[in-house]
Amino acid sequence: MSFKFSMKYLFLPLFILVIVSCKDKNKLEQEIASINVDINVERFDRYVSEASLNDFSKLKKAYPFMFSERDTDSTWIETKNDTLQLQLFQEVDKTFGTFSDTEEEIESLFNHIKYYFPEFNPPRVITTTNYVRYRDRVIVTDTISLIALDSYLGSNHEFYSNIPKFITSNLRKEQIVVDLASQYAEKYIYQKQKKTLLDEMIYFGKQLYFKDVSIPFKSEAERIGYTNEQLNWAKSNESYIWRYFVERELLFSTDSKLPSRFINPAPFSKFFLEEIDTDSPGRLGQYMGWQIVKAYMNQNDVSLKEMLITSAEDIFNNSKFKPRK
Repeated sequence: MSFKFSMKYLFLPLFILVIVSCKDKNKLEQEIASINVDINVERFDRYVSEASLNDFSKLKKAYPFMFSERDTDSTWIETKNDTLQLQLFQEVDKTFGTFSDTEEEIESLFNHIKYYFPEFNPPRVITTTNYVRYRDRVIVTDTISLIALDSYLGSNHEFYSNIPKFITSNLRKEQIVVDLASQYAEKYIYQKQKKTLLDEMIYFGKQLYFKDVSIPFKSEAERIGYTNEQLNWAKSNESYIWRYFVERELLFSTDSKLPSRFINPAPFSKFFLEEIDTDSPGRLGQYMGWQIVKAYMNQNDVSLKEMLITSAEDIFNNSKFKPRK
């Protein structure tokens, strides 16, 4: 008796699974959108640029945390009329004449956080300028989200000519909500003092997974701050990276040089192999931690909240992680 089997039946269960998964995701996103957080972005940068001397007393009452007690109103007027500050205001206004697209993304981020953390209260969102102190471009507290718009004028902006390219690549308006999500992830992650490379990897893996669920409208490359080419390189070389970490016993190493090689922002990761280092993106330890956390969430029935406070060792041991080949 002969038996014939069409290949189309082999892929039918997988096809059905994908369709069901997409429907579930769409249903979840509709539920999250119905939370409908509404924010009113306060353009402090504009208020200052348009303020007269008489307006500063009102601004001080509305934004006391933005003013130093040592600065007089006249000092502020001098500062706001400084040549560099006037340039900053002008360039910010060119890029952010309207803020509606970014505001919608921030509202969506807050909807997602509210869904996973019902106790979350949306903060005041305030924009400002800070002389391109890009390391402080986003500051988050329980009640305020402060965004320095002069750090998001575009990767090739003349103001950033003396800043390394691996940093300026993300000084774009599209990354504002990504940076906000990173800051909120830090508020919800609990992890004991980071001692090993694995600790660092899992910490940032948690942060990136938080971004997966809180800003799903951003691409994977945007969430980690890679170009598409860099993300594809990481995916294509996942097996090699993992083997390198394991064979050199780096995962549980407490070598203080490892974060600068594989975790911290850098133009490339440092394998000390010229043919690899030249092509690799920085922060590959963060990328690998992300894959481990994703594997853990696929293997275990735990909530986002629970995962964010689970130890790095438990996540690793229960992830059944296997790199792409």
